[in-house]
Amino acid sequence: MFLERYDPLKQEMVCILAPDGSCNEILRPALDKQQVRQIYRQMWLLRLYDRKAVSLQRQGRFGTYAQMEGQEASLVASTLPLQPQDWLVTSYRETGAMWMHGVPLKLLSLYWMGNEFGSQMPEGVRALPISIPVGTHPLHAVGLAWAGQYRQDGSIAVTYFGDGATSEGDVHEALNIAGVYQLPCIFFCQNNQYAISVPRHTQTASPTIAQKALAYGFPGILVDGNDAFAVYAVMREAVERARRGQGPTLIEAYTYRMGAHTTADDPTKYRDEAELEEWKGRDPLLRLQRYLQHTEQWSEAWEQQMLAECTAEVEQAMEEAAAVPPPSPQDMFRYMYAEMTPQLIEQEAALLAALKQQGETHGTAHPR
Repeated sequence: MFLERYDPLKQEMVCILAPDGSCNEILRPALDKQQVRQIYRQMWLLRLYDRKAVSLQRQGRFGTYAQMEGQEASLVASTLPLQPQDWLVTSYRETGAMWMHGVPLKLLSLYWMGNEFGSQMPEGVRALPISIPVGTHPLHAVGLAWAGQYRQDGSIAVTYFGDGATSEGDVHEALNIAGVYQLPCIFFCQNNQYAISVPRHTQTASPTIAQKALAYGFPGILVDGNDAFAVYAVMREAVERARRGQGPTLIEAYTYRMGAHTTADDPTKYRDEAELEEWKGRDPLLRLQRYLQHTEQWSEAWEQQMLAECTAEVEQAMEEAAAVPPPSPQDMFRYMYAEMTPQLIEQEAALLAALKQQGETHGTAHPR
């Protein structure tokens, strides 16, 4: 319905839930009250996690961290139509989507703490580790989608990337291959207006990113990324289309990152306060809260209890991650291949000898 009605060339954007909380009931997806409240809770949990992660980075307990505040609607609603057999291939700003698809917060926290075991996905969770290189990972999603098509196992692949990644050649190669072979792959672009410090309008002349899909032979659609209902409705249609064997879809979620690109960035250098204040009025959490208030599904008591539960969940996950012992130096050799090569055995022995000597020199024993 949406893919047929909305033309990205005309810059038409799917919006169901307005910033003031009013809703287009004709387009509203069939989500019951409990589901809507759960979406609101999940979005709040991500925001609380995000803020805690920034705090821990400032304390030196997290490494450089990519913030997601302001983009929670895209992260939560886009994963809801997926099934366990589907693959998730993300960049560094989709911590929330990975959690929604089954990756525990403890594991994600381990990753941001610099522990490589944070990239070891749990059994049965089809998500690739977070990809730091910009734009390289959509090719991996295409490969997974192609494998699913070949095996006829009913799986699809979803890959997330930012507007900046669309300036990378790898993304266009991925789009091209997906179009040629009509692969069950969904390209989800979080257009948060900035590729680090570069505004969107300086890196592409096309009015929308969604329209780029047309050159590759499949639909593209622009959706209000701060509208959880719109994101869910469009994503569900794209998922159903892919599962029917009708090929890929490019979704451009028009959103905004409230914070910095990462904790190593200072956004005041390239954007003004007025712009940020304008986007705060489109806050996805505030929007959904207003809807819940309009429909008498919200109360102060419920919100406070929900926030307390989410805070406790976030704190527990981070405490559990912090309690995990640091990896052993041997791990960099032992997990390279199923069986260590003679060269790796030699290198491991040399490192351990050097560490032992260093420990004796400084009067300390090497841990583990």
